[in-house]
Amino acid sequence: MGKISVVINTLNEEANLPRALASITSLADEIVVVDMQSEDQTVELAKKAGAKVFSHKRVGYVEPARNFAIGKATGDFILVLDADEEIGSELSKKLKELSLKPKADYYRVPRKNINFGRWIKNSRWWPDYNIRFFKKGAVSWNELIHSVPMTVGKGLDLPAEERFAIVHHNYPTVSKYIERMNRYSDIQAGVLKETGYKFIWSDLISKPLAEFLSRFFSGEGYKDGVHGLALSLLQAFSEAAVYLKLWQLKDFPESTIGIKEFSEEVKKSEKEIKWWVLDAKIKQKGFIGSLPLRIYRKLFLKNG
Repeated sequence: MGKISVVINTLNEEANLPRALASITSLADEIVVVDMQSEDQTVELAKKAGAKVFSHKRVGYVEPARNFAIGKATGDFILVLDADEEIGSELSKKLKELSLKPKADYYRVPRKNINFGRWIKNSRWWPDYNIRFFKKGAVSWNELIHSVPMTVGKGLDLPAEERFAIVHHNYPTVSKYIERMNRYSDIQAGVLKETGYKFIWSDLISKPLAEFLSRFFSGEGYKDGVHGLALSLLQAFSEAAVYLKLWQLKDFPESTIGIKEFSEEVKKSEKEIKWWVLDAKIKQKGFIGSLPLRIYRKLFLKNG
């Protein structure tokens, strides 16, 4: 027990891969890189670093190739790392200890997301737990985009501390966000169509709004300043794109929208926004300072 394989899936990652590989030199007994037909120097860089390199057909997202990559690993424990991620010395030391004296079959590891040049600590981006370290055979992925992996045995969470976090260099620019969003929303819309989801026009209001509110208010994205607002808006835009593309996949069916129906949907949205603004104010003021607001909230709930 103790041999660690690090598995990395790649597609045109020559800019990111050297950083990821450099971060695992003291941890990995074996490096497995599964490349999806890169057109840059990714494969050459991986081979130069001593990785075992395998090829997989190009897919729009990583999950279909991840099980293939895991299957090529021979270690007792496997660390799954994306090419735009890296690990620090404290996490490396911790994972080595766990491989020698395991306390579980799989571990959820916190992830420090760097978006637009800043570590995002709210907006549902932290601690962003992911199952990434596990005994061989304990974890597998199904082929749905952003799916939760299937597990066998006991799981544990590493502490939600920066020193134990995978560092994810996620979105360096807004353009990169939109580029990835365009690809992912195509896939997500296709999944909705396959499951028989029935599109209705109000989805274009309710779905993006729900995503924004969950990020900016429930996830306290306002604490991240403009970064939090920008990311919450982009996540909402991503939701809108999914349902617009679903509408497209159904050949743009016509649907009459009455002014009364639209007005009711807007009023419902306004009420939700007011509720979350009020909730945020209560959290900021503390118990004593927020007593008038708490009384108002009871009246708000009672009368709408």
